[in-house]
Amino acid sequence: MKKAFVEEKECIACGTCLVTCPRQAIHIAHGCYAVIDSVRCVGCGLCSKACPANVIEVHS
Repeated sequence: MKKAFVEEKECIACGTCLVTCPRQAIHIAHGCYAVIDSVRCVGCGLCSKACPANVIEVHS
């Protein structure tokens, strides 16, 4: 099953992925980086496509 992963050190915590995720599987931790809930994530890739910093990847 596909899941999204964030390169935390490169994330700019803009929140674009938050509003894009249809499963509400993403939150911003400590105001610094996005965290993806692997249980809620279905690997649709919408967050990855929306990320302006290009730091979210979807892997099998």
